[in-house]
Amino acid sequence: QVQLVESGGGLVQAGGSLRLSCAASGRTFSRYAMGWFRQAPGKEREVVASISWSEGRPRYSDSVKGRFTISRDHAANTVYLQMNSLKPEDTAVYYCASAQHYSGTYSYTYDYDYWGQGTQVTVSS
Repeated sequence: QVQLVESGGGLVQAGGSLRLSCAASGRTFSRYAMGWFRQAPGKEREVVASISWSEGRPRYSDSVKGRFTISRDHAANTVYLQMNSLKPEDTAVYYCASAQHYSGTYSYTYDYDYWGQGTQVTVSS
């Protein structure tokens, strides 16, 4: 089992920044990648960014490319999402997820095995 705990969400004005953290514990040694997803009311959960755990190779959705940065700290078993130039359309519950098996792009919810409880990000206009 893997436990994931997110933190860092909140309310911010458009153009502002937030940094999300996700600390992992438990069976973490077989991790392949971690990702950040978000889900706005009435919408499906969508990938925001992912990072391969060993190489640290990041991927981003087109909607956040150039504004968000995903990173990981091996020693702390933590993944981060730095969000800059936030827009009202970024408002959602943000979830981190851990993939314990190999997948191609880690872009879909089914690529991941464990999920955090989510943290609310609200961007006011």
